[in-house]
Amino acid sequence: MKILADAHIPYLKGVAEEFGEVKYLPGNKFTKEAVKENDVLIVRTVTHFDEKILDGSNVKLICSATIGYDHIDTNYCDNNNIAWRTAPGCNARSVEQYVTASLMRMAQKHNFQLKDKTIGIVGVGNVGKEIARACALLGMKVLLNDPPRQESENADYFVDLVTLQKEADIITFHTPLIRRGLHATYHLADTTFFSNLTKKPIIINSSRGAVVDNQALKHALKNENVSGAIIDTWENEPNIDIELLQLVDIATPHIAGYSADGKWNATRMSLQNINNFFQLGKDPIALLPIVEPQNSIIHLTDCNDDEQLRQAVLYSYDPLRDSDLLKEHPEKFYYFRSHYPLRREYKAYKVKNLNNEIRTLAKELGFNLE
Repeated sequence: MKILADAHIPYLKGVAEEFGEVKYLPGNKFTKEAVKENDVLIVRTVTHFDEKILDGSNVKLICSATIGYDHIDTNYCDNNNIAWRTAPGCNARSVEQYVTASLMRMAQKHNFQLKDKTIGIVGVGNVGKEIARACALLGMKVLLNDPPRQESENADYFVDLVTLQKEADIITFHTPLIRRGLHATYHLADTTFFSNLTKKPIIINSSRGAVVDNQALKHALKNENVSGAIIDTWENEPNIDIELLQLVDIATPHIAGYSADGKWNATRMSLQNINNFFQLGKDPIALLPIVEPQNSIIHLTDCNDDEQLRQAVLYSYDPLRDSDLLKEHPEKFYYFRSHYPLRREYKAYKVKNLNNEIRTLAKELGFNLE
């Protein structure tokens, strides 16, 4: 079996070879010629896989080490006997860590308490559910919007988008990119959306860039229809809108789901998809261990509960580091994604000197306690 894999997918080299002959290339080097003779592709979102690349190839299976699939022409694949698989939920906790840390930075910058705010979550799949869980733990009022789930489940705990526009202080998007149909999400947040906001909310997009119309968001920020923005996914990546980049509070290069834990999960699921598709019987797959953080002990200072929790979360991950780098060097967007440093989720850390009042909260977020 011949496998072509994205060279920037971690925990793969030395393991994928168990499945066949493996060649590694940067994701933006996946050309028609490079792909042609391979049976399996292990990919990220850097290249769009459609007829232009896949026509005449030997490809039987595309494994994406991501939760989304808008970089795969699924109709073409389905009609040409090319199977495709993704890694749903692989980085849900990583995105939650990103959103939680970003919210804490925004509360600090704009001098508000998260427990006093209402957050609207658009898209309540694997990621959205983790965001909802964390925000509820932080004492926030949580509004859920997910029309497909509302239809299928006939549940009364979902609200419509108009309710979010009226009541939410923060709106965060966690939907796939769907360009057409009843539940299309392309430019879901457009000029009309922003003009109908009541509370000038903070906007967060860590789903797909085109879910939020970047030009409309830029105008909304200038016109103060929104009070701030946290943007991880952009239209036209890596050639993002530089003016918008400077306007938003936190700007990162599509790395919300890039914890080592999330990447490890994605690699595991990709290899399992190969194993299952070709019925290779290679269970269990011997994966490489996740690298431990250099210092996994968090020593907290003596301060109030909110400050202690913020210290712990920001120790595990501080989005301002990534934001400052991107704002200073936007031309390195692809480089920052491809050379992302080690980031571990809460479970890799043990917290010491934690106030008794928030020990349960810290544990439920995922931290280990002394």
